[in-house]
Amino acid sequence: MKKGMYFGVNLLLVSILYVPSIFAQDSPQWHLPKGAKARLGKGGITDIAYSPDGDLLAVGTVIGIWVYDAHTGAELTLLTGHTSSVTSVAFSPDSTTLASGGSWDDETVWLWDVATWEAKTILTGHTSYVASVAFSPDGNTLASGSSDDTVRLWEVRTGKHKATLAGHTATAYSVAFSPNGTTLASAGGYNDHTVRLWDAKTGQIKEILTGHTGNVYSVAFSPDGTIVASGASRSDGTVRLWGARTGRAIATLAGHTNWGSNIAFSPDGTMLATGGGDNDETIQIWHMTGELKATLRGHTGSVGSLAFSPDGTTLAIESGSEVQLWDATTWQFKSTFASHTGGGSEIAFSPDGAILAGGSGDVVRLWDAATWQPKGSLTGHTETIRTIAFSPDGGTLASGSSDYTVRLWDVAAEQLKTILIGHTHGVNSVAFSPDGTMLATGNGYWDRTVRLWDVATGQQHATFEWGVTEFTSVAFSPDGALLAAGSLEKTIQLWDPVTGQHKATLRGPKDFIRDIAFSPDGRTLAAGSQDLTTTSRDNTVWLWAVPTGQLKAILIGHTYNVFSVAFSPDGKTLATGGDDKMVKLWDVATEQLQATLIGHKSMVSSVAFSPDGTTLASGSYDGTVLLWDFTPATEPGDVNHDGVVNILDLTFVGTHLGQTGQNSADINGDGVVDILDLVRVAGMFSQTIIPTAPVAFLFPANGERRGPSNLNRDTIQTWISMAHAANDGSLVYRRGIAVLEQLLAALPLQNTASVPRVSDLLPNYPNPFNPETWIPYRLAHSADVTLTIYDTEGAQVRRFDLGYQSAGHYTNRAKAIYWAGRNDSGEQVASGTYFYSLSAGNYSATRKMLILK
Repeated sequence: MKKGMYFGVNLLLVSILYVPSIFAQDSPQWHLPKGAKARLGKGGITDIAYSPDGDLLAVGTVIGIWVYDAHTGAELTLLTGHTSSVTSVAFSPDSTTLASGGSWDDETVWLWDVATWEAKTILTGHTSYVASVAFSPDGNTLASGSSDDTVRLWEVRTGKHKATLAGHTATAYSVAFSPNGTTLASAGGYNDHTVRLWDAKTGQIKEILTGHTGNVYSVAFSPDGTIVASGASRSDGTVRLWGARTGRAIATLAGHTNWGSNIAFSPDGTMLATGGGDNDETIQIWHMTGELKATLRGHTGSVGSLAFSPDGTTLAIESGSEVQLWDATTWQFKSTFASHTGGGSEIAFSPDGAILAGGSGDVVRLWDAATWQPKGSLTGHTETIRTIAFSPDGGTLASGSSDYTVRLWDVAAEQLKTILIGHTHGVNSVAFSPDGTMLATGNGYWDRTVRLWDVATGQQHATFEWGVTEFTSVAFSPDGALLAAGSLEKTIQLWDPVTGQHKATLRGPKDFIRDIAFSPDGRTLAAGSQDLTTTSRDNTVWLWAVPTGQLKAILIGHTYNVFSVAFSPDGKTLATGGDDKMVKLWDVATEQLQATLIGHKSMVSSVAFSPDGTTLASGSYDGTVLLWDFTPATEPGDVNHDGVVNILDLTFVGTHLGQTGQNSADINGDGVVDILDLVRVAGMFSQTIIPTAPVAFLFPANGERRGPSNLNRDTIQTWISMAHAANDGSLVYRRGIAVLEQLLAALPLQNTASVPRVSDLLPNYPNPFNPETWIPYRLAHSADVTLTIYDTEGAQVRRFDLGYQSAGHYTNRAKAIYWAGRNDSGEQVASGTYFYSLSAGNYSATRKMLILK
């Protein structure tokens, strides 16, 4: 048997390990998930905060909290614990405690001990994500604003919940205490648009400040407590100043062209800094009289959090993937304090395995795949990059973007070669033909086309459409004979890319087909699916046989939508990435789950194998790429280690059936030797089942050209019956049963007790099925036999009158009852649950089966 590549990590349970930093400073390797060997990127930035003593700067990110020495910029630690993105961070007034809020599926507030960086307390109670946290001036109370429309007050020392402030009709995006601690301000989003002032002791509402016409994302008190500032979203775009005691509007600062939602007072209270959003990307410095003093430009993206250093000399801003420092006296740029350059939500290896590319925002970043050091970047897109792909020779990289364009880059020179213009909406997918001469591009929404381009000239060669189908992904078959396009209409369309002839339509998933990939041999097409309904979430991967167009398998394991699929170079493993933040690895031959990789804090949008099959890269919206290690292993079915899986291994497993504990016959390592282990070994005899396999193949020479003396037809028939009873319809059972039936046919008739002791109706196989299945049974006595199939209402669907049959085994496909999924009138029946009943003399039994189309 050939040796395969099997993933060298624990299944399902992935713990967090401490790994020393040995890589570049822009990608330290702290707290790598088990099985990962590197991390590229440090996670998208969500919030920043100085410690009041000025020594620390905390940077909240999607993957955790990075803590830096505020004087030197040295990384001190990465705090992990939240199961999702960290939304907000704040230091206690004495700088001894750091608070952090969690996002959607976390909904907790964590209190960290700054001396040890250990978690002190986890505060639970919010029913949606925590948008903001703030300490009272005395450090005894923590306020947290949430998307559950409430503000909660907590006792810091004990973690006890003190009060819930209800009144906002939407997310409480920001909270801030007055300097004397008597008032708490909170900002409301969506259709709330208010700032509310609360009595911090009683929790009673004091004032509701109205006037903003958009979501209010930020609120802050001036250091003397006389002014409340609030910043609103793009539909408003203003920063407003209010009298803290009267609630009256003082001034409206309307200098930003987009947003104005991020604000920070200087420590002396003389200035207010405000940050602009998309297409503005400026910082504006205002005097408290409302006069604009300075505009800071040159940022790499919309401005997020702002924070003055406690001594007032420096303004730290979060812009794009950087924390920048500006001189608060001259308003000149000082330095980039911390670069959190994104890893890439869309990733691809070069064909020679030397480069890993990642699309992050509007930039494609390149890394050396041997050292994981940055090599360069490709800039030019004006909006988010959705897809990237290398040409077969590795010289060109294609990138598709929300800016409606596809760009072709010279990888070696890191320069733009060509811009392909024609799509009328964002480009979702790109794929080179195997010979590198053509590029296919897929587009959804209002464009709804797949386009073919001549790579050399940049000219459009052809356009493919299919009704009103919106396309999400494209892929060429390895031989270039087929162009496949996945769509939002539950189908994959296949075309001949040369003639443009439509070849086939593959149907399957409930909703979107999000990503597709051909196996290296071109015989299998995989698709990940996405369901946008609120009541049902598709979490499946579908496999089709390309030559026939028949559905081969449905892989179920993700708990949310599947966004990416990729085959390993040897075709034995399929990697899938999902909205559940997981990467799953599937054995293609057996259709079984091999491993689940846990480590990302947001959806896994892209997976890619290195060409040598030793590394799997996963890109995520959390702003990182994780590199997972693959190691070769011996095929598990070779239990006697003679280099081949054959009848000797099968007999060894058969003689250990039922044994528990550590045992080499326990092929799948679940602690017990059972029928699944036996059919796995049987299925490994050959990757292609030969109906008339010679006895010499089934019974290897072993010096004397005869099989084990304890193997007889009755034993094999018992194994077949056990396999049918446990059969879940997967390929591992189908293949194993087929080999066992070949064994049964190869043994002489006199080597058996051919009449079963009891009659038995066995599970149909495959189950679920589409469109055909076999129903096996055994007869202990000769009798007239009928089988009737019913729907869930008890109505007869199909009746088989089999006549008088002799006692015996009717278990293989030649003897079992075959049903093609049609009723008595010859019509194909619908998907769903059905029941089949066998009647043979005094014996009758009923079982359930499922048609899944």
